[in-house]
Amino acid sequence: MPLSVDRVVLSPQYASNCYLVRASKGASEAAVIDPGGEPAPLFAELERLGASVAGILVTHADVDHVAGVAEVAERTGVEAWVPAGEADDLRAGTPRGGHRVRPHEPEHLIGDGDSVTVAGIEFEVIGIPGHSRDHVAFAAQGALFSGDLLFAGSVGRVDFPGGDWQALLASVKRLLDRYGPDAVVYSGHGDPTTLGRELETNPFLGELRSA
Repeated sequence: MPLSVDRVVLSPQYASNCYLVRASKGASEAAVIDPGGEPAPLFAELERLGASVAGILVTHADVDHVAGVAEVAERTGVEAWVPAGEADDLRAGTPRGGHRVRPHEPEHLIGDGDSVTVAGIEFEVIGIPGHSRDHVAFAAQGALFSGDLLFAGSVGRVDFPGGDWQALLASVKRLLDRYGPDAVVYSGHGDPTTLGRELETNPFLGELRSA
């Protein structure tokens, strides 16, 4: 049975996506991925779905992906899984690329090769540097929650500290080699896409097409 994925835009300023991921439609628990703003719309969507939060997963510590972590964790009592190399920014409440936020001490530090089970879903953790140095993706059942690595028709910025263009391309290739063209990409901004569609049409991935 496929995962049930619901998207909520929590940060109108940045149009960043937060995802509620359940093991199936109608499941009572959800993993929350990248709560990047004031979380009232998130809780409204949970109420509509009849679901509760089982845990918080963070792909990277940009402000528009972590601004709501502390409030969601405190209101629900759940734990957060955060890339080890980006945790200091969340602890200090000084995420990359924006204003100060409420700090939060992550309960779990994660990195490439780890496995995390939240809401009855086993997520593989894949290191995908490029947009940021310690960015990760979460993979489960043909779905990739890739933060700001890759978008429909675009890619993440590399002009922030820790950004690296060649590392970003290598990360996209790694996902393609590992999960194949049919993997569905749930990005940090914009609509879902697939790895294959982006390889064929994304104007920023020409180097991969010609390799």
